[in-house]
Amino acid sequence: MNKKDIADIKKQFKINNDLLKIKDIFNVYIMKESSEIYHHQSTPFEMLEQEQQELFLTNFKKVLTGQLDQKLFELKFQQDVEDSSQLILHQGLLTNDTEEWKAQMLQLVEKMLKDKQYEMDIVVTFIHGEYLKPSKRSNAETEESSRDMVYSNPFILCSINKTLDPKKELLFDYVEKEFKYHFVVDPVINLKAPVGGFLFPSFTDSAANVNRVLYSASKPYELDYHFIEEVLNADEAMTAEDDKIVFEEIVKDVAGDQMNTSTLANVYDEIHRVVEENEEPDAPKLDYRDVEKVLTSSGVQDVDPEKVESAFKKVIDDEKYELKATSIVPKYTSRSIKIKTKVADISVCPQDLRYVRQMHLDGKLCLMIEVEENTMIEGFEMIPEIVFNKAEEEE
Repeated sequence: MNKKDIADIKKQFKINNDLLKIKDIFNVYIMKESSEIYHHQSTPFEMLEQEQQELFLTNFKKVLTGQLDQKLFELKFQQDVEDSSQLILHQGLLTNDTEEWKAQMLQLVEKMLKDKQYEMDIVVTFIHGEYLKPSKRSNAETEESSRDMVYSNPFILCSINKTLDPKKELLFDYVEKEFKYHFVVDPVINLKAPVGGFLFPSFTDSAANVNRVLYSASKPYELDYHFIEEVLNADEAMTAEDDKIVFEEIVKDVAGDQMNTSTLANVYDEIHRVVEENEEPDAPKLDYRDVEKVLTSSGVQDVDPEKVESAFKKVIDDEKYELKATSIVPKYTSRSIKIKTKVADISVCPQDLRYVRQMHLDGKLCLMIEVEENTMIEGFEMIPEIVFNKAEEEE
């Protein structure tokens, strides 16, 4: 899935949308003390009051909110797994029997509870529905509607939400003119900040892929690996941060751990060019051959495909691994590169990194920044200084 695929589904979650049909909503309450199911309840979604529907639809959109490879991850199911979640979900996707669907979702919940102790009561919510996508735009000349032909996309979405402790409050009773202690016993389900979830199947340009699932983490880079591997039975995810670290280690193995800022800026320029020239909706990926071309074009010496291939195998134990270009280059137009020193911290754009240099001046290690105009500090204009000592004249 790419950003457009996710956005297409996400925008369907709104009230009175005839392109979205949610059959049932199934809520399962899990107690933290016993890690057991305390209660579960299935309801036709259309039977909920509109305010309740809006709460849940907002919650479902939050599950699908976030950057790919940071908070959202398209995962591939593991093969030859006993009691496969892929099979459970696929069967749940095909059935029209509510009781059968509930039984299948409870199988997934049982997997969540196995060897897992939650820190708070949680509520797991499943919905079984479909969204309809018009196959083409409306034609005003022929009065042909875009709704005449649609793609039907059945799906299962899961949202995991924690509960909040009841509030203890002091109230003032205007009628009795007295202060009263107020305590609500019922826990509040926090639908504003889901702590996880998934969408099955994944979609690419309206085509379903039952071999993959879209996993949603609670926060960027905070993945629940127990949920990924033991509940979804999916392969471990590589985050954008992981890809960046792998790339850095590969470059260090090939070119050494020292590099001047001009060369590093060239590397980022080359990767950014690859991203900009990509015409596909998915982010471009770099294999060892592509990395070799990037490093060579950037001015790194003594680079060849065999050397880079060996570095891939050494760092990630997979010479055929492909790095997402958007993951390994810092945000190009923002000051995403942080340079920290004992004296000061500065931030620069990748494209401006070449204007920063580390140099030895008068026996001292200095960080120099090339500027095009005089610098202002606290309202004062800095005076340019001569940093080189004049050589003593020979007597």
